[in-house]
Amino acid sequence: MTDPSTKIEAIKNLIFGENIQAYNSEFDNIKNDILAKKQALENLIEEVRSELIQNIDNLSTDLNIRITELETNMENKLDDLDEKKVDRRQLGQLLINLGEKIGKE
Repeated sequence: MTDPSTKIEAIKNLIFGENIQAYNSEFDNIKNDILAKKQALENLIEEVRSELIQNIDNLSTDLNIRITELETNMENKLDDLDEKKVDRRQLGQLLINLGEKIGKE
C-alpha cells in the first residue's frame, strides 16, 4: 500500500506541475508580508494605547490641578464673604455706639 502523503504529492504535481515551487514561494512571501503587517499593526496599536494612557494621565493631572484651584478660589471667596459679614456687624455695632454717644450728649 502507498503512503497517503505520496499520493497527495503526486496529485499536487499533476495539478500544479513544475510551478509548485513558484506557488509555494509566492505563498511564503504573502505569509511573511501578512505577518510583517500584523506586527506593524500590533506595534501601532501599542503606540496608540501608550499615547492614550499618557493623555489620560495628563488630563487627569490637569483636572486635579483645576479642581484644586477652584476649591482654593471658592474658599477664598467664602472667606471674603465671611469678612464682609463681620465688617457689617462691626459697622452696625459702631453705629449703635455712635448713636448712644450722640444720645448721651
